[in-house]
Amino acid sequence: MPFDNLCKLIAEKHPDRFVTWILGSTPTSVKILKSELSIEPIRADSVTFLQTAGRILHLEFQTTWTSDPPMPLRLLDYWVRLHRLYRLPITQVVVVLLPPSEDTTIESSFQLESTRHEFQVIKLWEQDPTEFLQDPVLLPFAVLAQTQNSEALLTQVAQQVREIAPIQQRQEVSSYVQLMAGLKYDKREVRRIFREGMMRESVIFQEILQEGRQEGRQEGRQEGRQEGEQLAIERIAGNMLLKEMSPDTIAELTGLSLEQIEQLRSQYS
Repeated sequence: MPFDNLCKLIAEKHPDRFVTWILGSTPTSVKILKSELSIEPIRADSVTFLQTAGRILHLEFQTTWTSDPPMPLRLLDYWVRLHRLYRLPITQVVVVLLPPSEDTTIESSFQLESTRHEFQVIKLWEQDPTEFLQDPVLLPFAVLAQTQNSEALLTQVAQQVREIAPIQQRQEVSSYVQLMAGLKYDKREVRRIFREGMMRESVIFQEILQEGRQEGRQEGRQEGRQEGEQLAIERIAGNMLLKEMSPDTIAELTGLSLEQIEQLRSQYS
């Protein structure tokens, strides 16, 4: 699954952050182990093996719980192969991105007669988003975390992305977040929130916004800020009309209604 691969990519680019998140301690060193194991090699794109001091962290990312062979059996199989190869303690964690159907049970152990093998399961939809929001590396997972207001959470994540200082890192995290958000949110809504945020960062927008605030202060109106923002949006929409962008696209980027855009068209025609 592409989303599993995205998680693996992030984990292997920043293994120390994932060790800290999962194990709760800051590692002195982390080594990424190869994901192909000997004896009839098995390979899964969503699997990451990290070796810290005296321990291996096995991370398995699953978009949904269902798998073939069943997840508990897979974890037992991996444990045996890893222990045979490295002879170290192993912490196994399955990170499940989306909740299963109501009739599906998520197990955290394999049991058959006298054999019992336990592992950990992290259900992203039950996780507090606070920790994710505080770390740019883990920010993509915040969009799938627990919330009472999905749109508000997505907007908050977009705001956190915009506060990342290095431009290259901001663009990278933004792309990861938007890809991950596609699992849960309407893609048009994701694009609207992120593009609107980018527009609000623009120099032109800020200049027009400041102009509106100044006019409001001079006239003693408390609504100066709101009017300045609205003026900025309308002027940017007007510039888009001059460039012959479609009303639907302008509405998506600015949040204006089609009726408002048609009213602006007469001013910019």
